[in-house]
Amino acid sequence: MEATSSKAESSLQKSSLDVHAESNKWQYKSTSDTVILSADTESSQDGDSDEGTTPGMDDFSGLSPYEKKRLKNISENANFFASLQLSESAARLREMIKRQPPESKRKKPKKKENETGCRRSMRLLKVDPSGVSLPATPTQPILVADENPLLPPGPLEMTSENRDDNSELFKGFLQTWAEVSKTRSKNTEKELSSIKSYKANLNGMIISEDTVYKVTKGPIFSMALHPSEIRTLVAAGARSGQVGLWDLTHQPKEDGVYIFQPHSQPVSCLYFSPANPAHLLSLSYDGTLRCGDFSRAVFEEVYRDERSSFSSFDFLAEDASTLIVGHWDGSMSLVDRRTPGTSCEKLINSSLSKIRTVHVHPVHRQYFITAGLRDIHIYDARFLNRSRIKPLISLTEHTKSIASAYFSPLTGNRVVTTCADCKLRIFDSSCISSKIPLLTTIRHNTITGRWLTRFQAVWDPKQEDCIIVGSMAHPRRVEIFHERGKFWLRLSIPAVDLAHLGIRHLFAGWLFEHPLNKQPQCLYWEMIPDL
Repeated sequence: MEATSSKAESSLQKSSLDVHAESNKWQYKSTSDTVILSADTESSQDGDSDEGTTPGMDDFSGLSPYEKKRLKNISENANFFASLQLSESAARLREMIKRQPPESKRKKPKKKENETGCRRSMRLLKVDPSGVSLPATPTQPILVADENPLLPPGPLEMTSENRDDNSELFKGFLQTWAEVSKTRSKNTEKELSSIKSYKANLNGMIISEDTVYKVTKGPIFSMALHPSEIRTLVAAGARSGQVGLWDLTHQPKEDGVYIFQPHSQPVSCLYFSPANPAHLLSLSYDGTLRCGDFSRAVFEEVYRDERSSFSSFDFLAEDASTLIVGHWDGSMSLVDRRTPGTSCEKLINSSLSKIRTVHVHPVHRQYFITAGLRDIHIYDARFLNRSRIKPLISLTEHTKSIASAYFSPLTGNRVVTTCADCKLRIFDSSCISSKIPLLTTIRHNTITGRWLTRFQAVWDPKQEDCIIVGSMAHPRRVEIFHERGKFWLRLSIPAVDLAHLGIRHLFAGWLFEHPLNKQPQCLYWEMIPDL
């Protein structure tokens, strides 16, 4: 019995191993072999159900239910894939691909020998009607006209752009400007008013239609007020190079405006000569500095440098014989009007990359201040012999581009600067040493953008502790501040660039076109007289 039982166990183990081996073969045999194996397995499973009918069926009786179910699933999957006949379909598809002929390219139609081609222009073929080739025409260089050609050197006659030059009215206009002289008050202290009366006079300023008029054909870049106290005479420099003159006391006002063309580019600086008010000096980007002489009706050429562009100038001497001229490239020129010719005495290179404004100290005229790109420099004119001079004082408090720097007009004890960081700064220049302290910083809207003339804060020439500047705040306005930073007055008008403020007059020029008539204007306020 023991031998029989051991033999049965060995046969069961062998049958189990055979089943496992056969189950592993399902994954590697072909589909036909799988079908045969599945049939054998089914017959074996059928034999298991009928005990003792087929010899060797008892070998599977030792499998677990899991193994039996697994073998059954393998058989069913094999039968399913065999029914799909994938191998036969793949073989037929390969045969179809091999038999398909390659696509033939489209043959181009042959050109007929007698066929006529498309007609082409004989002018483009450069042949005449008879078929003879035309000679090649030489190409001429295209000359690009200069938008702002320089005016010829030498003196220019005062030719009015808006009036008849030969009229008696024009001659009388020039005679008025030539004969009017500067009248000085004998008691200067009497003219200086207190802060209270000064503020009351500003509040009494009025503007009317008679004091608004177009004086140039383009935006105004600079203005100057004639020093006469008899007549109100204004000069305005435009972007187009024009200089407009306006006599406000003339009626009707249309006959009191005359426009001239002494320059070809923007007029950035205008001054009446302190020695002879009949002389109007104008400086332009075109590299010329001219003097308009109303007694001779001519614009004389004082200084000319076509290789450079001028930005600003001021008088070093009270008799207006010597000038200091600032260039946009950072250099400076010392000009002596007594020397024949139109060249400068000295050309000085500064450490500034750009010079926007130049202003001379009103008392100690050997000092002058320049506004650069980011720095303010104060120089001594007595040490201009060097090729590259060093400034006495440098103000480096500004964080953005600087628009202007000016001494106070009477004593020069204060300096006001205008910067693109929306701040007005006032410095104490009463003692010019190695450094001048910062007194006041005033927050102010000076962001004019790239298309508008930049604001420049200026001092009131008769109340030097007050400054006035245009503002881009809404509505557009002119604002007046005290040197301590206190706000005093606001004149609400469209954006303007203030040129001059006197005890009786305040002038402003349009930065851009008037919103109603689309023309640049000149505004004028007049104080109401005390009753």
